[in-house]
Amino acid sequence: MEESQFYEWLHLLGLLALSYLVLKQVWNLLVGFKNHILSRWWRPDFKKYDGWAVVTGATDGIGKAYAMELARKGLDVVLIGRNVEKLEKVAEEIEKESKRRTKIIQVDFTEGLDIYAKVEQELKNLVICVLVNNVGMAYHHTRTRFYEVFYINKKISDLINCNILSMVQMTRIILPKMLLRKKGLIINLSSAAGSRPYPKSAMYGATKAFVDFFSRSLYYEYKHDGIIVQSVLPYLVSTNMTRNPATSILVKTSDDFVRKALNTVGYSHRTNGCLSHSIQAYIIDHLLIENIMTSWLCQYIAGCAMSLLVKIIKVN
Repeated sequence: MEESQFYEWLHLLGLLALSYLVLKQVWNLLVGFKNHILSRWWRPDFKKYDGWAVVTGATDGIGKAYAMELARKGLDVVLIGRNVEKLEKVAEEIEKESKRRTKIIQVDFTEGLDIYAKVEQELKNLVICVLVNNVGMAYHHTRTRFYEVFYINKKISDLINCNILSMVQMTRIILPKMLLRKKGLIINLSSAAGSRPYPKSAMYGATKAFVDFFSRSLYYEYKHDGIIVQSVLPYLVSTNMTRNPATSILVKTSDDFVRKALNTVGYSHRTNGCLSHSIQAYIIDHLLIENIMTSWLCQYIAGCAMSLLVKIIKVN
């Protein structure tokens, strides 16, 4: 091959590679537009899910927001959590605001397998169309290296029982009911912390990675049976677990986040929930290098980029 021909082929290869990268980014933008812009106009129809929605960890934060919003969309709601007083308060709010029926089940998801016989019995006679596996916990109130966590043996067991076992067991209980009707929606709350290594939150991030991978596998297993399985990977939402940070364009309230996340049902089986969080994920996934930056620094840089973008839009 002559030198001129070699450079022609090299030039062609470069054009093909560039075309691929451009088309990939255009496709990502179109998908984001569909998931977060079009979904605001053509919202999913929840009327087809006639029956009960089951929400775990429904006393506060994202879980409570899902319960309230699903009730507004016309579903009766089963609230599951460990604090009876808080469960009763949320149930009262739902019945007063939405006029929907509620049922409460008091269990502590850190207790392991023993609780699920009670849950299964309580749900036995209900027509369940939606399951939101929201319950979750962190093993420390601050970011801490794995072996420096206090009472580590108990925290390991609690974290796996609450974040992983609860989702798998609740799905095992409810999925057969959905399959009989050829209709159902399962929403599993993962986290952006589960999408890449997360130093000083290793166990928490690993449990959320399990939630994400389990959800994605179930989606492909059951999508032809009328079952939608969605993995939701939020960034920072202002809740008790995150110590209630001030809200901003980057940090959402649980109510705002859930309203937008529910709009993506049927549009995406794996979502960051809202446009702001999806942009943060895009910046981190495509512009930053994992090996030279820890996740907290990635999020800080993504936040700065988002703030700059907002200022540019306002100026123009």
